[in-house]
Amino acid sequence: MNLTRRQREILEFIKKSKARDGFPPTRAEIVRHFGFRSPNAAQCHLRALAEHGAIQLIPGTARGIIPNEDLERTGPELAEFRVPLIGRVTAGTPVLAVENHEDDLMIDPKQFRPQPDYALRVQGSSMIEAGICDGDLLLVHRALEARHGQIVVARIGDEITVKRLRRRGRAVFLDPENADYEPIKVSSEDDFAIEGLGVAVIRTSLS
Repeated sequence: MNLTRRQREILEFIKKSKARDGFPPTRAEIVRHFGFRSPNAAQCHLRALAEHGAIQLIPGTARGIIPNEDLERTGPELAEFRVPLIGRVTAGTPVLAVENHEDDLMIDPKQFRPQPDYALRVQGSSMIEAGICDGDLLLVHRALEARHGQIVVARIGDEITVKRLRRRGRAVFLDPENADYEPIKVSSEDDFAIEGLGVAVIRTSLS
């Protein structure tokens, strides 16, 4: 594969981000990491990587950058898969409770790793710097554990929130990706649980 040095660096950044967070970076994150003056520079490199077969760009998704090796691991066959779309979560109920089920979403599960179990309609702007905006659909893989730095769906008491997990020793924090919001420190007295890991974002808003 005949890639330029910068293209190889971007491809490596995409792979490392996906391994760390569970899903690829947004174009804005690529721009910030490499110090590009405009998003067009990042988009040009991504198109070149796609033309060389290193990645696949999925339209309509904020993080629709899939390394080719992920596609090869899951095989070339395409199949639609139905996942429940969860709207506003009723206080005190499990995420996948019937009363929270808003609709069903048809996706190709082979485009995502790990495979999502449900889609959650995001409310609020606390994660906009991570490319997750109000009204977006966050594809979620059910999990009870998460690593430092991963974007998680967490329950604190009766509330469900989407944040970036931060661990400092035994302390646990849920960090927003918006300077207007404060981190949430999870105390030992809180009824706290990880509900899942963010896999990908499907953009539904124009912002």
